[in-house]
Amino acid sequence: MKALRFHAAKDLRIEDIDAVPAPGPGQVVIRNRFVGICGTDLHEYAYGPIFIPSAPHPFTKAMLPQVLCHEFGGVVTAVGAGVAHVQVGDRVSVQPLIMPRAGDYFADRGLFHLSENLALAGLSWISGGMAEAALLNDYNVVKIPDAMRDEEAALVEPTAVAVYACDRGQVSAGHSVLITGAGPIGMLTLLAAKAFGATKLFLSDLNDTRLELARGILPEVITLNPKRDDIGAVIRAQTEGGVGCDVALECVGNEKALQSCLDAVRKQGTIVQVGLHPGNSAINWHNETFKDVDIRGSWAYPTHLWPRVIDLIASGAIPAMKVVTKKIRLDEAVTQGFDVLLDPVGTQLKILIDLG
Repeated sequence: MKALRFHAAKDLRIEDIDAVPAPGPGQVVIRNRFVGICGTDLHEYAYGPIFIPSAPHPFTKAMLPQVLCHEFGGVVTAVGAGVAHVQVGDRVSVQPLIMPRAGDYFADRGLFHLSENLALAGLSWISGGMAEAALLNDYNVVKIPDAMRDEEAALVEPTAVAVYACDRGQVSAGHSVLITGAGPIGMLTLLAAKAFGATKLFLSDLNDTRLELARGILPEVITLNPKRDDIGAVIRAQTEGGVGCDVALECVGNEKALQSCLDAVRKQGTIVQVGLHPGNSAINWHNETFKDVDIRGSWAYPTHLWPRVIDLIASGAIPAMKVVTKKIRLDEAVTQGFDVLLDPVGTQLKILIDLG
């Protein structure tokens, strides 16, 4: 079958590889339909291997070369013994986290996403989204409703990141919320915060093209560019009592963005760190203490979120398709996908690859 595999930084190859094996007990094979290019995939392409193991992964034994991409969905073509929740012909969204199901401190507590042995389809597993088919565990596939588009199945994974971030921030009706970063995760977090009931939404980014895209997606969003705007001052001036926003969600992984969140959030507000920082980042810890602020991490998502996120997208509560700006074919993945998304001009937001 045809697949795009990561060999090294700036070395992605479209290759003919062996078809996936028949599913064993508790396994499922799907024909992949749509796959999204994630920020993690871009970092692997530009600087990797980062999460892709160069030596066999301790749990899955996967290693280079790796079929890329973990945001995908497809159609079930075969099921192994003991699989009862899906059948051949079902359309599914892929929950890509792979880990021990028991005998692990976090797995035993249902916190599968925190497992020390965590692997991901598309990063450290036999299969990924950028291939004609994938072999997965039964817990990796969740049936989608008839009304849900195939494209939307590939958007469940990044939307789950956004929903969990809002959960961690306890975003609720009437809240004022700042999101830093107008990339796909920032945009989906913006839409999730709106779905959670936030009534005043701020979005900051250095890229005016991305901010323009955001206003097209959610016209009421207040967009800010830290090159021109004092983020904290603007937000204090537009929130009740001039105290700042209730919640700030940092979706970049950038020190200055985190500093902006601390400046903009009110006393006893909450900051959620969603983006992965590449190194140590400084903030004003005096202000963190003085303002009595909570700072929380938000790593991936609990795996049980999938049905909830599917419902949020299928119902229209989170119109995730609004972040899709382009669809391409697998043969175009590098030149029209990865390279375009790494362009600092930022004309594209979420690119989906059509494997149909």
